[in-house]
Amino acid sequence: MRIVVAGGRTQADFLIGTLVKKKHKIIVINDDLQYCDYLASTHKIPVVHGDPSKYFVLEEAGIKDYDVVIALTHRDADNLAICQYAKRCFGVKKVICTVANPKNAELFKELGVNTVISSTHMVAQYIAQATTVENLIKTMSIEDEKVIISELLVEPNYACVGKTLMNITLPPNTIIGCIIRKSSDMIVPNGNTEIKSGDKLLVIASPETQEKVIAAIAKQ
Repeated sequence: MRIVVAGGRTQADFLIGTLVKKKHKIIVINDDLQYCDYLASTHKIPVVHGDPSKYFVLEEAGIKDYDVVIALTHRDADNLAICQYAKRCFGVKKVICTVANPKNAELFKELGVNTVISSTHMVAQYIAQATTVENLIKTMSIEDEKVIISELLVEPNYACVGKTLMNITLPPNTIIGCIIRKSSDMIVPNGNTEIKSGDKLLVIASPETQEKVIAAIAKQ
């Protein structure tokens, strides 16, 4: 997957390291020259110095038709600009951003941002759980974002491992519709189906419950 990480400091550093380990193709855009040098030398990836909220910077970075843009600057307005440029001008398939002001979350979704993470605590939690960050990327919406389908990879240290579906508490308006397991092609689960490490869960949820169900399944 081809991913752009725009802005950010510590959370960007951790996220980039996680995505590089998973063999994604990464381009980083950051307006701090010294931090650009650090990221380039640490992760051995292309890093563009410039303000990622500017059209010409995104154009010079060559992000056209990338799969994902993740905007992590500390300014909500800049993150929105990055996401809108990426989607409308450069054909990026999915855009994700953080917001400092939770009131901007719903507005940004209405303006076309696929996933909005609205609290500093939640950002830290998601980034600490590397697979959850990637799971946010592997998400699609249907019916004008009334329904969200997410692919979640179950790690060995998740609390849900070894439990049956009836013993896992999920938010309302949520269902695990399918399990993809290495030992078999596909499982349509019922309440007695046991979750195993390495399972890929296809979760159907509403936009309001998406973050809660990811947190519930990824709980350690």
